[in-house]
Amino acid sequence: MSSLSGHMVDKIEIKSDGDVFHEIFRYRPHHISNMSPGNIQGVDLHEGEWGTVGSVIFWKYVHDGKEKVAKEIIEAIDEEKKSVTFKVVEGDLMELYKTFKLTVHVDTKGENNLVTWTFDYEKMKEDVPNPNTLMEFCLNVTKDIETHHLQN
Repeated sequence: MSSLSGHMVDKIEIKSDGDVFHEIFRYRPHHISNMSPGNIQGVDLHEGEWGTVGSVIFWKYVHDGKEKVAKEIIEAIDEEKKSVTFKVVEGDLMELYKTFKLTVHVDTKGENNLVTWTFDYEKMKEDVPNPNTLMEFCLNVTKDIETHHLQN
């Protein structure tokens, strides 16, 4: 693995229903802008159907204080593992990375649910920073979704 390739994983425990959380990222990502309006401004379906592999989703979000966009293809869905993998194909991340994949996985064993975010990426250049602030962003969106569900 070259020094340009990277793999990053972080986890966060949630008290809300893990099945519902998975369902949101699979079938209803367009509802996330209502749950995390400070981070996600909008999510639109560009091709395919919500919740299906090969569908193209366009995200408008605020990261590091700047408005950004990402066009992603749903690359994989594993109902058993409750995971969805998105491959970024256009947008701000593609200015820094040759490839960027995000996987959100929910582990629903026991009373507490664990949400795991995994990034697999290849940087354009050596001086591109690791996507630490993007991981924080994903964890914050996760907290916002949980808060929304615990309140409703």
